[in-house]
Amino acid sequence: MKIKGNHLFNIIITLTGLGVFLFAQETQAQISGSKKPNIIYVMADDLGYGDLGCYGQQKIQTPRLDRMAEEGVRFTQHYAGSTVCGPSRASLLTGKHMGHASLRGNPRWTSVGKPVDIPAEEVTVAEELKRAGYTTGIVGKWGLAEAGLEFMPLYQGFDYFYGFRKHLTAHNYYPEILWENNDPFHPEGNDKETKSGQYSHDSLTSKAFHFIKQNAGNPFFLYLAYTVPHYELTVPGDSKEPYKKLDWEERKMPAKRGSYYHDPDGNVTYAAMVSRMDRDMGKLFDLLKTLGIDENTLVIFTSDNGHEYDKGFFKSNGPLKGHKRDLYEGGIRIPFIARWPGEIQPGSVNDHISAFWDFLPTACDIAGVRPAGNIDGISYLPTLRGQKQEAHEYLYWEFNERQGPIQAIRKGHWKAVKFYKKPLELYDLSKDIGEENNVADKHAKVVTEFEQLFTGARQDNPYFPLSPHPRVADKFK
Repeated sequence: MKIKGNHLFNIIITLTGLGVFLFAQETQAQISGSKKPNIIYVMADDLGYGDLGCYGQQKIQTPRLDRMAEEGVRFTQHYAGSTVCGPSRASLLTGKHMGHASLRGNPRWTSVGKPVDIPAEEVTVAEELKRAGYTTGIVGKWGLAEAGLEFMPLYQGFDYFYGFRKHLTAHNYYPEILWENNDPFHPEGNDKETKSGQYSHDSLTSKAFHFIKQNAGNPFFLYLAYTVPHYELTVPGDSKEPYKKLDWEERKMPAKRGSYYHDPDGNVTYAAMVSRMDRDMGKLFDLLKTLGIDENTLVIFTSDNGHEYDKGFFKSNGPLKGHKRDLYEGGIRIPFIARWPGEIQPGSVNDHISAFWDFLPTACDIAGVRPAGNIDGISYLPTLRGQKQEAHEYLYWEFNERQGPIQAIRKGHWKAVKFYKKPLELYDLSKDIGEENNVADKHAKVVTEFEQLFTGARQDNPYFPLSPHPRVADKFK
């Protein structure tokens, strides 16, 4: 049978169109099947290295975070950006350690006595991920717009913000002011003194879940910066009930201390605060499964620095020495759990040495973009996937409050701590994780190497010099 030219032409066009249609369908299916993974980064506030069951905690119940570790990877040598809140969070967002960071201390401890925030020209992880097509949100404690509204999250790469603009207001759990995007509002019925209204941790959880639901169809990055278990110590009664039955020794807390309005029994309250957060982490994983995005979502859980509350009852720093405001391990080594079904080997434990400033390049690695600025971090995505990992030459910190300037460097199994005008302390963490034995006098060559590193690891910053702060300078005369 012969086919006339016009009919033949029409058949060819039809088949061609069908081929294009099928190709387009296949391509769309490939795109849908390879959608960029969501990233949820959850940060507790002042949670110690030993405060979770999977890190050895015996008293505080954290079943959902322990299960997270069973379903993912638990890092044993992950470090905060600093030993206090503000600079630690700045390090996370900018990928820089304290030797290069623009923000190296909390607001009251700058050389001029005025707060410093992340400059507009610095590139944050949120800006990097927006460039890669992500919707970005922060719920919780920002604490990086102390100097002015021009430093709010929406000007630093975030599409959505709900929570606390400043540190001080974040320290009350029935706050009288919160922010949504760039607008402040006063939660109805909240009174921090009578502890009435809505417990802020609960409202943060609710807003975080709403953000996830709204953006479940497209790649998103959520930075969920909880304020639990930072002072003040208070929590609704339902979270206390399991602990009241245990007949623990009481630690009496003052009803008011500074801006804090504590509950009477510190031990029960502290444990209940951590367990309430653990409960909500379980709800988070349940939500991801309900939305069908569980397997395409990396969830990270960590803390911004070491603990502040515990005096030994909970062993919150585990085997480590020190706590918040120290550069010993207890002040900067923190819990870190990552869960990503199909990508992370369940139940794995990893001793890769990593820090907050590694998150930005890791997020870029996941999103398929190169970091735009100069950073100190190295992506730990290979470690998450159980692959060979590039190691840091060293990690660096500095901190300057009441004790005067302190510096610390981790290099391999060695750890050096240097106080102002005092001899360098040297510890072999492979044998002495508790930093009990200063071996500087036995390793002169290593000490010389570290002295050189302390000089070369930092750039001068006029707001954060390595000299005693004016508020405490008389102690060092």
